[in-house]
Amino acid sequence: MGRFGSGLYHGCLNAPKKKLHPFFTYLRNLSMLYNSMGTLTQKKIQDYYNEFKSIPVTFNKEIIQVTGLQPKQTILKCGSDFFPCFVYSTTFEEAKIVSSDKSDIIKKLKEANNLVNIKFTFKTPSSGEQVAFLVAARVMGFTKYNGSTDMLMFTLQFSHRPPDDLIGIVGKILEANIVSSRRKNEYISITPESLRKLSLAKNIGITIEGVPRRCILRDISFSGVRFVMLGISKFLADKQACIKFDFDDPIESFTIDGRFVNVENVADRSDMVTVTMAYNEPVPMTYKVRLSDYLGKTRMPSPKNQQTGTADTVAEYTVAADIVAPDIDVADTIAADTVLADNIAAYPDVDGK
Repeated sequence: MGRFGSGLYHGCLNAPKKKLHPFFTYLRNLSMLYNSMGTLTQKKIQDYYNEFKSIPVTFNKEIIQVTGLQPKQTILKCGSDFFPCFVYSTTFEEAKIVSSDKSDIIKKLKEANNLVNIKFTFKTPSSGEQVAFLVAARVMGFTKYNGSTDMLMFTLQFSHRPPDDLIGIVGKILEANIVSSRRKNEYISITPESLRKLSLAKNIGITIEGVPRRCILRDISFSGVRFVMLGISKFLADKQACIKFDFDDPIESFTIDGRFVNVENVADRSDMVTVTMAYNEPVPMTYKVRLSDYLGKTRMPSPKNQQTGTADTVAEYTVAADIVAPDIDVADTIAADTVLADNIAAYPDVDGK
């Protein structure tokens, strides 16, 4: 970036939001997009696009939380009109959205020759900043949504390859799902270095049938965990438990339920045991993403005694593809009083042609 470009970039970041010209507001949002992509390289983005472009991600509650999608700030722009909508699912080629049949959306679509722009808004987990962008598309058809009398589901075919930020956000979810299946039983040894790279707090809480206990984490995987604790093996075998993980950058905590599948005495310590705990399904997607990110940055040899998945195709691991409908209140999300935030007029129009 040249001297002028660099100054313009930093000026946009530091300028007061309320007094910015729409063009500079657009530039500032571009800078937020670059920040939201983190360490993803152009090669990684291209790999995501090539591998996953036709695989759908359905936006249920968990996927919305992991991606940072802001459902109430998703807008369908048709000509000069704006319609609140909900993104049901997306690939890198098309999206399915839900909108109200009570508006004059069908009439406006006909007037616009079915050409639209969909505004996606995401909140970056690490910084809390919102990023937004428009994707040009053509409406290919619609149908009643889930038997509703006043909700329609539209199929939108993207006019061009979507922005890199959408590919990066969605691609990360798809990659984590695939890696978690292929490397399900591959353990990561817990060391000061791996704790730092995972942004994982070393103090781990374990609750065994309602009783909190202390433990020392040894290994972690997509399917389970190993730890050392005080106890007698015969009294701990096959116990139900839950383990709590605390992560930084961004700060988040979650608990995973599971069962003790192996308990062995520690050598020379009759009062200590090494426990292998298998997680109950489903495992949180955020947890999968964190481990997938770590494995992507770290080359780890696969021990001979560890099994990995034998997936033949990426399509075997679509995210939430079996969900009939998102587990959120769609009607509330696209209610008529939804705030059309962030002033779409601040973004240059994207022709759907």
